Amino acid sequence: MEQIKIGIVCYPTFGGSGVVATELGKALAQEGHQVHFITYSQPSRLDFLNENLFYHEVEFRSYPLFEYPPYELALASKIVSVALNEGLDIVHVHYAIPHASAAYMAKQILKTHGITLPVVTTLHGTDITLVGKDASYEPVVTFSINESDGVTAVSEDLKRETLEHFKITNEIEVIPNFIDLEKFKKQKKDHFKRAICPEGEMLIVHTSNFRKVKRIQDVIKVFYNIHKEIPAKLLMIGDGPERVLAEQQCRDLGICNDTRFLGKLEAVEEVLSVADLFLMPSEKESFGLAALEAMACEVPVISTNTGGLPELNIQGVTGFLSNIGDVEDMTQKALQILDKKNLPVFKQNALNRAKEFDITKILPQYESYYARVIEKTKVRTPH
Repeated sequence: MEQIKIGIVCYPTFGGSGVVATELGKALAQEGHQVHFITYSQPSRLDFLNENLFYHEVEFRSYPLFEYPPYELALASKIVSVALNEGLDIVHVHYAIPHASAAYMAKQILKTHGITLPVVTTLHGTDITLVGKDASYEPVVTFSINESDGVTAVSEDLKRETLEHFKITNEIEVIPNFIDLEKFKKQKKDHFKRAICPEGEMLIVHTSNFRKVKRIQDVIKVFYNIHKEIPAKLLMIGDGPERVLAEQQCRDLGICNDTRFLGKLEAVEEVLSVADLFLMPSEKESFGLAALEAMACEVPVISTNTGGLPELNIQGVTGFLSNIGDVEDMTQKALQILDKKNLPVFKQNALNRAKEFDITKILPQYESYYARVIEKTKVRTPH
């Protein structure tokens, strides 16, 4: 398809929405589209040079008058500037707050210049399930979603929840999260496995931002139960407020020697390459990107049956789903997967499932969605 000039607005952090936005932008640039990232610092995975990739920093200064600098206004101004100077065809904002409302403001300003800038908003999860439900934000979130020219959600469950809790008059298209199978794949890291599991122990992995919603203590409990039955090691990747409690829990249970906290890692795929099982006992996951990354590296998943996880993790095929907090069920299912007779089949199934979410399959969905939104706004715009 012909080149589109796309502005991408996201949080430049390790969180799911930032990662998805960055990977999407990189893939679009490789397809020949011109991609302009608009955010307050360079996204953490924007790590290669491409003639179609551009980065525009949103600068917002502190003034004595403001207790908090008005980021939303600075962002709206930057969107206007990039749209005028680069001739954007569309702007794609990830995470509703405050990006969708800033894009709406930019759109109105551009109208005074005789320019129509279509806005696509992608809902990722906590912008709806947590922040958006806050009564002080709800009217703005509802308005911004309804005023967007296109709205996507990363799972059917998130779409359902959005429609349930907000008065949405707009259509919501589900385009799932994706994986780059060139990057996330099982690598030959046998020396690494031997270093961590010298006696051939099973290797369990968890990765998250260690917030309460991730139920880190359930990860430790499930591992403790597995550890009582079979030789096993646990790697905890990530960092956050629950880490100190989790470390204390390991000490209390006497499993410190078999548990390692690795902190934040860039190359998480290297660790996943040697893992036998991935644990995700979260209270809420709108999609479960970390689980998809594990599956792409041939790691079966034990997860809860909440949010978008049942759309990704197939019961008894790629792993198992349990009720939130059901540590006994997770343990039993984990031991079933780790049985040497069963493990190879689960590993192969996990990879097969991940292939359905390869970026090469999802990218065309975004491209055709952009084209439809641009066409729709042209029709609506009076000449």
